[in-house]
Amino acid sequence: LSLKFGDIGDLKGLVIRFLLTISSYQLSVQSWFSLHRLQLLYNHSVQATFNATRIHAPASYSFHCEHVSSLQRYDALLIPSSANDLSKLWEVTFVDFQIQGFNIQEGHFAYAKDCAYFLSPAILMGLVMSLILLLVLAYALHMLIHLKSLDRHYECKASPAYFAQMKDNDMADEKEPLRNSRNESYELRNQQFGKIYI
Repeated sequence: LSLKFGDIGDLKGLVIRFLLTISSYQLSVQSWFSLHRLQLLYNHSVQATFNATRIHAPASYSFHCEHVSSLQRYDALLIPSSANDLSKLWEVTFVDFQIQGFNIQEGHFAYAKDCAYFLSPAILMGLVMSLILLLVLAYALHMLIHLKSLDRHYECKASPAYFAQMKDNDMADEKEPLRNSRNESYELRNQQFGKIYI
């Protein structure tokens, strides 16, 4: 697949050539296409060659990626094929890259297989943080359950030794009526028993 740009400045006849292959695998139901190599041609000769990595999709799909680049900050899907040619002098970056070499219908891209992998660094970090939060929550719940089981051993039981046994006639002597507007109240003369309101 060749993209011909013509003359651009000092570059005469600039062409970007994509070398695509289609393969069938025994364990796969459908064929897959791969981008193996990217070549830059100008002045009627190949000037730079990059090997492509991880650019593949089912043959009936297209491949899409936000950045396909030779730069490390974009994950470097394009790797210079040799240190001897001019590939090291070139920095190639395609933005919003989409390619489909086979089974093209009505001039439109098919459904795109994206280059975003399931376990990207951001997703992996999110999973690790979720696991840490779940462990903290499980530990907190375990401590709460453990505290509930300890409460049974520390229940305060009222001891009858703190309250003096009184007879009914003694209670009658101890009562002193207090006058209120509607309620009749009694205050014990012996202050060690406190106040009881009825």
